[in-house]
Amino acid sequence: MTFQAFQILPAVLVAAMLLLSGCKDAPDAPAKAGATPVSTAAVAAEAKGFSVGSTMSTRTVYVFFDAQCPHCNALWLAAKPLRSQAKFVWIPVGILNASSTAQGATLLAAKDPAAAMDEHEASMQARSGGISAGSDIAAQKEMVAKNTALLTRLGFASIPTIIGTHAQSGALVTQEGSMPTAALAALLGLQVPAAP
Repeated sequence: MTFQAFQILPAVLVAAMLLLSGCKDAPDAPAKAGATPVSTAAVAAEAKGFSVGSTMSTRTVYVFFDAQCPHCNALWLAAKPLRSQAKFVWIPVGILNASSTAQGATLLAAKDPAAAMDEHEASMQARSGGISAGSDIAAQKEMVAKNTALLTRLGFASIPTIIGTHAQSGALVTQEGSMPTAALAALLGLQVPAAP
């Protein structure tokens, strides 16, 4: 390997790490301590989202996501096999662009938010931009704005952001960025589902 290759390698690694970690609202902004201590109780008390998964589960996992975030799309898919073991509360925020808030609000207003999210994520994967914004969603847009403010107050700077408790230890767990199903299960102390 040449000296020039050694100079380029760190930049490539940093770029790859940023790509894998998640979408950033301000890529060059340093992480800052939040004004609100991170806890599942704080999120449960203030955030507005929609639930998927086991409604009877005592395990609740909170996921802050932006409707325009491809990493959030990946996490939506990775979390599906774990739904029988936990209730996932998906909390829309508006960070990436003008469509983020409107689409997040539309998901909150949907009669079946999980089905609307599946439709939205399929559209995003097809590079079609996601679902169309609904009408009469002013109240839900306000909810998305409050969710975004809460995410900032908690001190997080990228999405998706996962907040939950470990199923075995009960310890608070947080993660900024997407991860595959097995890693998500390990983070949350859940069983890795058997391969189909």
